[in-house]
Amino acid sequence: MSDRPVLWSVAGNDSGGGAGLSADARAAEGCAVHLCPVVASITAQNSLGVARVVPVAAEVLDAQLAALAADLRPSVIKTGLIGSAEGVAVLMRWLARFDAEGGPRVRLVVDPVLGASAGGAAFCDDALLAAYRERLLPRADLITPNRREAARLLGVADAATPAEVPAQAAALRALGAGAVAITGGDSADGAADRTDALDWIDTPLARGWLALPRLDARHTHGTGCTFATSAAAAMARGFVTADALVLAKMATTAAIAAGHAAGQGAGPVGFDAGFAGDARRLPRLGCDETPPGPVVVPPERWPGGLYAISDSFAQAAPLLAAAAEVAGLCALQLRIKRAAHRGLDDAAFAEALQVQIGQAQAAIAALPAERRPVLVINDHHALVLDAIEAGRLDAASIALHLGQEDMLALGAAGRARLAAAQARGLRLGLSSHSLWELARATALQPAYVACGPVWATTTKDMPWTPQGLHNLGWWARMAPVPVVGIGGVLDEAQVEAVMAAGAADVCLVRALAAQPGDADPAAAQRERLVRMAAACQRGRGPSAALAAPLWPRASLDPAAEAGIVA
Repeated sequence: MSDRPVLWSVAGNDSGGGAGLSADARAAEGCAVHLCPVVASITAQNSLGVARVVPVAAEVLDAQLAALAADLRPSVIKTGLIGSAEGVAVLMRWLARFDAEGGPRVRLVVDPVLGASAGGAAFCDDALLAAYRERLLPRADLITPNRREAARLLGVADAATPAEVPAQAAALRALGAGAVAITGGDSADGAADRTDALDWIDTPLARGWLALPRLDARHTHGTGCTFATSAAAAMARGFVTADALVLAKMATTAAIAAGHAAGQGAGPVGFDAGFAGDARRLPRLGCDETPPGPVVVPPERWPGGLYAISDSFAQAAPLLAAAAEVAGLCALQLRIKRAAHRGLDDAAFAEALQVQIGQAQAAIAALPAERRPVLVINDHHALVLDAIEAGRLDAASIALHLGQEDMLALGAAGRARLAAAQARGLRLGLSSHSLWELARATALQPAYVACGPVWATTTKDMPWTPQGLHNLGWWARMAPVPVVGIGGVLDEAQVEAVMAAGAADVCLVRALAAQPGDADPAAAQRERLVRMAAACQRGRGPSAALAAPLWPRASLDPAAEAGIVA
């Protein structure tokens, strides 16, 4: 039995070794999955073009799949150059058998190879095109056409600019595809000065432009195959589609960088087994149809240490009093829930929030300068931005923490307001639970990114599995800004471990709060602060540091993918 996830690639053999099953094999090796190369078509081609395409006989294709099904059942099937409608029919019969057998769903990634980027023989007749539309797309969990292929599947003109791509992706999902990634980051679209390679993703969890700097590379043969196979490989490793596409973008960019000359035309892309641990490869994900901006690290470095969360100023006051004597508290978040103030109308609640912010600011200002934590306001972005714009609140005096659902709810106008406040000194913290959320956060100029839950937590109901120290270490390795570890941190050993994993801050909720059994709550909180601060310092020591992993682990069950709205 294979110790790697099994991926079938039903695709064409490239006699030049550049694309097709050759590229698939390189991508699969880079992603550490076991690839079963199923020959659906034979091509006569080289680096200059394709001279001939010959689909294998249906019975030959069926025999290959039957042999594999008896011994190497796939987690994911990826298709490339199938070559005939008969070949599609054979594949669909096997997918129907797997579905009827029950067990884990065999996920399907369709790379609709409809023609050669280098020119030459046609790959797809009308019957095959109909089979794609009527049979493959409705069963596909993901399709990865380039812009030309997307247009042909829809029977429309090629997208002339990036602005036309999102609508075409939505139209493809309307045909039944579970998710769509329209590749072609280096397509000629009139944007000669564009510095980023852009791929549009539209999934149940996330949509937007995936961006990485364009590479000045000539050897790009097999790029589309590499992207699709890398996405399929990541899905085989348990990642939801949006996360798999982040990894595919990373793998493909690394593969382009590793390309080499072979023949007179464009040579093949290679692979880089370390791509998933290379921070240079982490893409940015946009919030909407606007391509994301560059990574900008705030000039003021986020302080490291203990990050406390309190539900009110009254709850935080004893902790701030203790901080006057004990070093280590770097941030205090006021997490004031609207539901706890149902008796107040919006105007009264805004006033009450402003009062508590003012009380916290005054208490912090009374501390010695070297012991003043950053005051962080959780949510309530509209009230905070209104106060900043009206001059009632100094943007530079606080930080604002948002969940990514809140960031998306702001819309373009709200995000513009937020960016203006950031330009005036407001520091932004963003939650992240998955690769696509980390990719999105990198484009929003945060002062820090929270990674969680590290361990299971009862303070918030969420669908993500605990990240563990493994993913926290990966976040800390990859993020361009400091990472805060949050969720389920209750004792000194956990504080020490979070810091040893590479986090800048460790977030504490219950671990610092007053407890019902405290005889002297103020003294008890001071003692907890002392212990947690000491653990934080131990975790920062070089002897405690944990090795950062090269690969993240999936944090969301793919079975839940369809039930979450981006």
